[in-house]
Amino acid sequence: MTSRPGEPESGASGEGATVGLPAGRVGRPHGLDGSFYVTRPRARLLTLGAEVTVAGRTAPIVRRAGTEQRPIVRLQGIEDRSGAEDLRGAELTVDSSDAPALGEGEWWARELEGCAVLDGEELLGIVSRLVELPSCEALEVLPAHGGEPLLVPMVKDAVRSVQPAERRIEVNLDFLNLQARPQAAPAPGTRGEEGGRR
Repeated sequence: MTSRPGEPESGASGEGATVGLPAGRVGRPHGLDGSFYVTRPRARLLTLGAEVTVAGRTAPIVRRAGTEQRPIVRLQGIEDRSGAEDLRGAELTVDSSDAPALGEGEWWARELEGCAVLDGEELLGIVSRLVELPSCEALEVLPAHGGEPLLVPMVKDAVRSVQPAERRIEVNLDFLNLQARPQAAPAPGTRGEEGGRR
């Protein structure tokens, strides 16, 4: 999830169906009771009692220890170290209907993936994923004109507004030290007006 500078939106997917939210991956075992570290964790999803799906089966978390950055969990039905080792590298997901409600100014990463990143009518690129940096989260953007992915920090000076329902994120190219390309084509589906800009 990430902080957001714009107005809150809900149900951005518009599908009405629940989806599995990535909660991390099974890391190395911890101890002998089936506990394991979680790599790339979304700690807010990894609460005691939360129903987690891994390797095709769903089970509640019966132990939660460690830190937010390096959580340790144990799932019901995994009773020993070899059981945890067998799952190593598997993705952990939580059903979106079971996920905790987000506060104002927050989204799940999945809501932002695939959004167009623009400054006005200038298309910078498309969000491929959300990356956790030491100081903040950042959007990894695949440039519209090719080249290496760009990182856009999710801070107010860099991001003017986020509109997941419109699949649009407004950024400040000047703050990001990026120049608009005058001959660039307008972004698909853009309109003359800009909404939610601060």
